[in-house]
Amino acid sequence: MTRRRGKKWRRGDAKGVEMSLQEAIGLAHWRAEHLRAAGFDNKLARRVALDRRYDVHALIELVERGCAPPLAARILSPLDPEEDEAC
Repeated sequence: MTRRRGKKWRRGDAKGVEMSLQEAIGLAHWRAEHLRAAGFDNKLARRVALDRRYDVHALIELVERGCAPPLAARILSPLDPEEDEAC
C-alpha cells in the first residue's frame, strides 16, 4: 500500500522507499505488463500489480512452473491486512 506524503509516495514495504507518483504509476504499469506477459488476465494483473505486497517475480516463477495464474496469486496472497484495514 502506498500513502501520500507531500509530493512523494511511501511504499508499504519494509524498505520504506519513497518515490514520486509518476514513479509509482510507472512501477505498477511495469508489474502489470510482466504479469500479463506471463499469462495473467488483465483484471488479475492490474489487481496484483497495484498491491505492492505481492512478489511479482515469485508469481511469474510459479506460472512458469505450470501453476495457473489465479492459483499462483492465491498461493502468494499477502497474509497481513492492508494498513488502512488493520485493527
